[in-house]
Amino acid sequence: MNKRKIAIVFGTRPEAIKMAPVINELKKHQNIFETIVIVTAQHREMLDQVLEVFDVIPDYDLNIMKKNQSLSNITTEVLKGIESIYIEEQPDMVLVHGDTTTSFSAALAAYYLQIPIGHVEAGLRTYDKYFPFPEEANRQLIDNLSDLFFVPTEATKQNLLNESKNESRIIVTGNTAIDAILYTKEVERSHQVLDLMDSMPKQKWILLTMHRRENYGKPMSNVFEAVRDLIDSYEDVEIIMPVHLSPIVQSVAKEVLGNHSRIHLVAPLEVDVFHHVIARSHIVLTDSGGLQEEAPALDIPVLVLRDKTERPEGLEAGTLKIVGTEKENVVKHVKLLIEDSGKYNQMAAAENPYGDGKASYKIIKEIEDYFSE
Repeated sequence: MNKRKIAIVFGTRPEAIKMAPVINELKKHQNIFETIVIVTAQHREMLDQVLEVFDVIPDYDLNIMKKNQSLSNITTEVLKGIESIYIEEQPDMVLVHGDTTTSFSAALAAYYLQIPIGHVEAGLRTYDKYFPFPEEANRQLIDNLSDLFFVPTEATKQNLLNESKNESRIIVTGNTAIDAILYTKEVERSHQVLDLMDSMPKQKWILLTMHRRENYGKPMSNVFEAVRDLIDSYEDVEIIMPVHLSPIVQSVAKEVLGNHSRIHLVAPLEVDVFHHVIARSHIVLTDSGGLQEEAPALDIPVLVLRDKTERPEGLEAGTLKIVGTEKENVVKHVKLLIEDSGKYNQMAAAENPYGDGKASYKIIKEIEDYFSE
């Protein structure tokens, strides 16, 4: 088989975490594949941290990040910047991940040039185009352009079958987030945040992350007020929140959660440090998608700060529980896990449905088979 050129495109921290294992697996097959890494830097600083941890050096960097950039701006900047790269490099396939605006734009540009598209983490659905926004629309649009679908679970495969996608092109791989977390948890790491957590081992640490656009405003304020109530109710609870770089998140977090000795607002953490923070936590409170997969891999219960999730497998397995953003509901469910060891242990012991850490290998094997045909 002739050597095939694979372009991998991503722009945000979560994409980088989940695509880095795929890149490193591709590099193990240099006799078959040539790898071209293109980053858009939709998130600049947060992206660079991940690249360093996984030793990934981009071949191209569009560096599109601007302060308060709109979704339209991201879309047009990626489209304009990436087309010339595709034309110059002539990749045999473009790999994109998940549901970001970078991924949608990169897939659209590949489609216009009739380049096959592989979608990593395909098939996730809420079937509400505004929730999460804009991710739900992005992932559906990408799947309508893609040629290979790498889905994390049987349920996500069924979503695509329900949409009349070609079953022979849908491959259940598990999620590459598990590949990443199994890699980083083996890496020894020192960091002041880890030192802080280790200095108080008897405290129950709650990891809080919140950044989604649909939670801006009252929903975010509600959750942060719930956290203030909880911290005042339990002397043995500490909150740690890596605060997203969004000015909106920064402002509300400082206003509601600032100036409390047991609430620790910290800068975004390098991915390997973050994975060690998850492992030391008692509960995870999040509106993130990736954390719904990562924390259960480390036996940590997850309370989801949304009204819907595109990861229903976690709900069915019992690793996740949706609690929404109403203050009283958040307080109720956190208290239940703090006070009821039976409920807590049931969630912690539930089997993570998102794979065995071999997703990247399965993806590369399927791409090889695709070109062999």
